[in-house]
Amino acid sequence: MSFEFFIGRRYLRAKRKQVFISLITLLSVAGVTVGVMALIVVIAVMTGFEADLKNRILGVESHLVVLRHGPFTDHRPILQKIEEEPGVEAATPFVYSQVMLRSASGASGAVLRGIDPESADRVIRNIDPELMDQMADGRETGPTVVLGKELARSLGVVKGDSLYVISPRGFLSPAGHVPAMKRFVVAGLFTSGMYEYDGTLAYVHIAEAQRLLRMGEAVTGIEIRLDDIYLADRIGNKIADKLGFPFWTRDWMQMNRNLFSALKLEKTVMFIILVLIVLVAAFNIASTLIMMVMEKTRDIAILKAMGAKNKSIRRIFVFNGMIIGAVGTALGVTLGFLACFLLDRYKFIELPGDVYYITTLPVRLEMLDVAVIAVAALGICFLATLYPARQAARMDPVEAIRYG
Repeated sequence: MSFEFFIGRRYLRAKRKQVFISLITLLSVAGVTVGVMALIVVIAVMTGFEADLKNRILGVESHLVVLRHGPFTDHRPILQKIEEEPGVEAATPFVYSQVMLRSASGASGAVLRGIDPESADRVIRNIDPELMDQMADGRETGPTVVLGKELARSLGVVKGDSLYVISPRGFLSPAGHVPAMKRFVVAGLFTSGMYEYDGTLAYVHIAEAQRLLRMGEAVTGIEIRLDDIYLADRIGNKIADKLGFPFWTRDWMQMNRNLFSALKLEKTVMFIILVLIVLVAAFNIASTLIMMVMEKTRDIAILKAMGAKNKSIRRIFVFNGMIIGAVGTALGVTLGFLACFLLDRYKFIELPGDVYYITTLPVRLEMLDVAVIAVAALGICFLATLYPARQAARMDPVEAIRYG
């Protein structure tokens, strides 16, 4: 053990002539603890929100979409090429269009998605497999539709009710343009937890959508599920290069860029705001060390007279400050872990279900976030020690003994 660390530790453990300095030391430790704990809890909750939102979105949307400039006909060979690409877990064709839904008690605009039940269940995760089977069997018993829960509520329909799907792609008659209209039976409802999807989406068999929209065998595009969602842009570029013009791709990050950018910005801003708590504690550390230097003036002079170098004097007070910062950071990390565990285990904070899409706080603690918070706290504490340590090192031993 170096003598600088030994003396610094003794200074912290020794009884103070002024109790006020000991009180500020305790407040400094408490400030760092509260700041680190608040940072860990808030960042864990925001990471949990982001992860939960990502899972819900990717339960409805695919990881990657292949589209084509112009009509997308004869999609089967393209589908086969896509499935051969490394990293692709599954692929399925889809039809996408805006339609009007009309029931006996209301009408509403909706997004019609025609899917292939035989392959869509490997890509889309928000629809019950039984509903997929009913949709496939509906080609014999009659066309069926699966509605989002909020959309069904606005239309006033439940499972087994009938409604009409009206498409703008109709036909011309002597009286003018006649929209295409077809009767569907509600096979069931789905809930994704996202109002944007639950209030607008309607799923039908891809063949029914093609007939309604008069598309023949054409599709809108091909949805792809990947083994690793974070390789979506790289795999998308490979597929686009492999297929060539007029094909192009969009990944889930591009389709939801504004939302995830806003979440990332909010997380960064919250980190900066909460770091200010640690910064306030760092000012307390600096104040503690300044008063400690004033109290230990004679000791510093004696050490320098005995041959201690300026560098050693600086180390003594840097060690002092870093011990305060390290203790506060360790306590903050421990209490942060404990708070996150309690929030995740007991769910004692409830959120209004009519405002948020979840009813409890989602908590996801990532070790990288904890490491960044701990390093940031220790870095701030280190910077707070530099000025008092420098002033102690510059002290003239003769003047210090004379006036100390």
